Amino acid sequence: MNYTEEDILKALSNVDDPDLRKDIVTLGMVKNIRIAGNNVAFDVELTTPACPLKDMIRNACINAVQHLVSKELTVIPNMTSRVTSKREQKEVLPGVKNIIAVASGKGGVGKSTVAVQLARSLRRAGAMVGILDADIYGPSIPTMMGLKGQHPGAEDGRMQPLVKDGLKIISIGFLVADNQAIIWRGPMASSAIRQFTTDVDWGELDYLILDLPPGTGDIHLTIAQSVPLTGAVVVTTPQEVAVADCRKAIGMFNNQHINIPILGLVENMSWFSPPELPEKKYFLFGQGGGQKLSEEFGIPLLGQIPMTENIMTASDSGIEITDVQVRESYDYLAGELARQVAIKNGMQTA
Repeated sequence: MNYTEEDILKALSNVDDPDLRKDIVTLGMVKNIRIAGNNVAFDVELTTPACPLKDMIRNACINAVQHLVSKELTVIPNMTSRVTSKREQKEVLPGVKNIIAVASGKGGVGKSTVAVQLARSLRRAGAMVGILDADIYGPSIPTMMGLKGQHPGAEDGRMQPLVKDGLKIISIGFLVADNQAIIWRGPMASSAIRQFTTDVDWGELDYLILDLPPGTGDIHLTIAQSVPLTGAVVVTTPQEVAVADCRKAIGMFNNQHINIPILGLVENMSWFSPPELPEKKYFLFGQGGGQKLSEEFGIPLLGQIPMTENIMTASDSGIEITDVQVRESYDYLAGELARQVAIKNGMQTA
């Protein structure tokens, strides 16, 4: 029996993207259908390479074609991706599809670690990713990426980001000595941030991760007013004092003069598992802080990240995390973040 492209599209129109709530044919995600005898192949273009629903959509495609066209067919979906973007302003960071701020209400909650590991996970999934260290007074990205003492070059009058493990990176820490304190008033710090967005050649990126300073101050306001953010991720620990300060960060983004969408919350240091007892959980900072915030503000809890010795050694050494449990936690977190970005971009389309 001969099968047509129309037969395949009709079957695939019964497969929905669970987040965008439309079928994948209407969304234009099905590309390049090839039919050769009983073999049917096609591309499914997802909204991010980090899509956590990739396997579910692939299986749904196979089932739909075999059930609605013929069970004799061998169905081969090729899962590809093209990261979506709904930025209207292109004067600032024109080649960057999505700009995501990582913030916290207080210091010491592991915000920079979360920013770096999110970027690493998105990169491992196949996305083009950059990190802008916006923590002018306490830049830690050079250490966490193993780039201390290195300096960016320049080309055609524009600063070139350093590149490590496929990530493009800029930090004030590359421009000053390690032991040099940044003693600047707010306007100078804000000016540096503006230069990092306008005078740096970031090129083409799917995601630019901004590691913000803790608290709510001049730099946050500068970024909110001058950088077209896709949204923000807010980091807390389960501890009540961190949760209380996290509320202030949420309030800042929700302020009518800033109005930055919050893509989700991350609960860091959720528990400690010793290397000899990886299945054992010690809740050093209490339990439920992230979930409490999620329910209070109606913001998705993207993930919970455990504490392990490997996180500390990897951050201090500027290397990738090797702990399988922690890597899986961050990969899950990155997938959920990419999912929220795709939902937001899809909602703007609708």
